[in-house]
Amino acid sequence: MSLLIPLYVHPAEDPGAWHRLVTAAARTHAVVLNPADGPGAGPERAYVAAAEALRAAGARLLGYVDTAYGARAPAEIVADARRHREWYAADGCFLDRVTAGSDALPGCRRLVRSLRRSGAGTVVLNPGVEPAPGYLRIADLTVTFEGHWSTYVSAFSRSSRTERHPPERLCHLVYGVPEALVPLAVRTARDRGAGVCGPVTGELPNPWAALTPALTETAPEGPE
Repeated sequence: MSLLIPLYVHPAEDPGAWHRLVTAAARTHAVVLNPADGPGAGPERAYVAAAEALRAAGARLLGYVDTAYGARAPAEIVADARRHREWYAADGCFLDRVTAGSDALPGCRRLVRSLRRSGAGTVVLNPGVEPAPGYLRIADLTVTFEGHWSTYVSAFSRSSRTERHPPERLCHLVYGVPEALVPLAVRTARDRGAGVCGPVTGELPNPWAALTPALTETAPEGPE
């Protein structure tokens, strides 16, 4: 199981977390860089150093870009992705708050094409839910679930549509997972067809401020 790691804490605030992430880079599918709900106003020295260390350790880097469910202009989104590449040598982009409805699919498809033409090697879509047919074919990876562990285990199930797509194209991001159940969350994602996951113990408003225990080989085993 590959791990997608959105680590939304400044390297100067928690350098230990970033160091642990560098040492575990081989276990990650990708790391999402998010200096300021996007690339920010200019390159930050701490993020530049963290990005260099992660790249040297073999990690794929994705720049966080908010699409605001289609409210932001495509040119702004492409510009943010370009800044991530120029400032942090990001390999691609993690598009957050992506539309999920069929009416917005053509616009999302055009956006992804523009991003690829501008140099984005990897594009990840995060609608946070299973989107309308067509979305899963336009990106390298799509987050079809983002939510709390309690919802994940009680109200989310794999659909027949996602069964037609390779697991490596699907990701589940789950927060509020009890630490002892993180291995179970990883297995649950695999059983529900996702080849990439990101279970964290944190809660809102920023559950991604700490690393997932799944990165450590000593993560405690949960019940079957």
